[in-house]
Amino acid sequence: HVQLVESGGDSVQAGGSLRLSCAASKFTSSTYCMGWFRQAPGKEREGVASIDSEGRARYADSVKGRFTISQDKAKNTLYLQMNSLKPEDTAMYYCAANPFWTYGAVCSYTRPADFGYWGQGTQVTVS
Repeated sequence: HVQLVESGGDSVQAGGSLRLSCAASKFTSSTYCMGWFRQAPGKEREGVASIDSEGRARYADSVKGRFTISQDKAKNTLYLQMNSLKPEDTAMYYCAANPFWTYGAVCSYTRPADFGYWGQGTQVTVS
């Protein structure tokens, strides 16, 4: 059973930075796909970024150039570095994992149904 625990959410002023972390239980497979998603009040969940075990990352246009997804395999931790934050980035941020991803398959935040494991979320508020 995969467990994901997010942390790092906070209240910041516009233009500020935050780094979110997602601690994951160790996957049984060396290949996986992980992603960050967010949901603002009254809005649908949207994908933010994704990364596969090979380190290939994808970003939503709304965060490209401002957010960076990364991973520390030794610590089983996923990160989301968020810079130049805007009020519209305010949302609950969720980490998600697809531990059954295989090399050659699509790993993308645009395919939330592929992610079978989700964390509880961490709140980011930008004012």
